Amino acid sequence: MKINEDAIIPSYAHEGDVGLDIYSVEEKNILSGESALISTGIKIELPENTEAQIRPRSGLALNHSITVLNSPGSIDYGYRGEIKVILINHGKNTFKVEKKMKIAQMAIKPVLKIEIEEVNSLGSTSRNSSGFGSTGKF
Repeated sequence: MKINEDAIIPSYAHEGDVGLDIYSVEEKNILSGESALISTGIKIELPENTEAQIRPRSGLALNHSITVLNSPGSIDYGYRGEIKVILINHGKNTFKVEKKMKIAQMAIKPVLKIEIEEVNSLGSTSRNSSGFGSTGKF
């Protein structure tokens, strides 16, 4: 649903794409090392048992060091407010977000609901508690 006259409905750029392009409805400068909340001018209603994941655009990351700060950002099924994207500028120069600019991608994914059960022990695996660096130095 558009809530801003400049809003663009999310769309797939190519056949087979996972992410729908989402667009800014505002102009904003993001200084080097800073982040900003960018409005898209849209609201969505997701199918039950799904979430929308907001992900960075590879071109903005490669060419301008712009990424989604809480990547991937999750939009819950029950949320009905405006979709906004937190962008961060890891680059050395100020980045200008323009109206109607593609700023991120939105992927719709299934969500599994589980029941949490407290236990006294866990099953054993070949990895067990080996974590950070467990597969080698590089």
